[in-house]
Amino acid sequence: MAGHSKWKNIQGRKNAQDSKRAKVFQKLAKEIYVAAKSGADPALNPALRLVMDKAKAANMPNDNMERAIQKAAGNQAGENYDEISYEGYGPGGVAVLVHALTDNKNRTGTNVRVAFNKNGGSLGETGSVAYMFNRKGYLVVLRENLDLSEDEFILLAIEAGAEDIITSDEAFEVFTAPADFTVVKDELEQAGLKFEAAELTMQPTLYQEVPENKRAEFDKMISILEDDDDVQEVYTNSNND
Repeated sequence: MAGHSKWKNIQGRKNAQDSKRAKVFQKLAKEIYVAAKSGADPALNPALRLVMDKAKAANMPNDNMERAIQKAAGNQAGENYDEISYEGYGPGGVAVLVHALTDNKNRTGTNVRVAFNKNGGSLGETGSVAYMFNRKGYLVVLRENLDLSEDEFILLAIEAGAEDIITSDEAFEVFTAPADFTVVKDELEQAGLKFEAAELTMQPTLYQEVPENKRAEFDKMISILEDDDDVQEVYTNSNND
């Protein structure tokens, strides 16, 4: 089925994250904490369940997840985070969407602006690039973990409610409507499938090539944004991902 693969980009980031595992877990703990504020039982809190699944896919220890949940349940003071998004363009005109959880909007806004401005980008107004992305559920199943043929897998995913499926030599990537994500994920899990990635993501509706002479600058900007403690996700419509 048609589509643009995210998997190679995710593989590259997973390799890079191996050396930054503590920071990855810290960001996931923050997401879990925020989600658990609405209920500490993942069976009754879909948002918490989703972020816990994301944490499991990143191999976050159960103890770390439980500590974040208990911290939220304890309702300790001084742990309030705001969700905020930033939109702009990177080198070569690539759209960049940044999602953050922060207890200090001024600090986060300054860090994000500096990352853009010092690396050939420009921060835009709200809505300047968000229209180029659609919210989607995203699942990855590695072929090496699958006993089904490609046709059998595609049929199973479609029957479960998948909107789009991208195939490669290494993996199947399944995209769903946000409202269908949990249903599709549950049905595929019940069929015995295991996921290398399971999350809600932002999928570009159109893609932009990064010029070769801008690639290093673009990569540096994205790396700085992703390393920021307040930044949870960075999405781009780069065709080079």
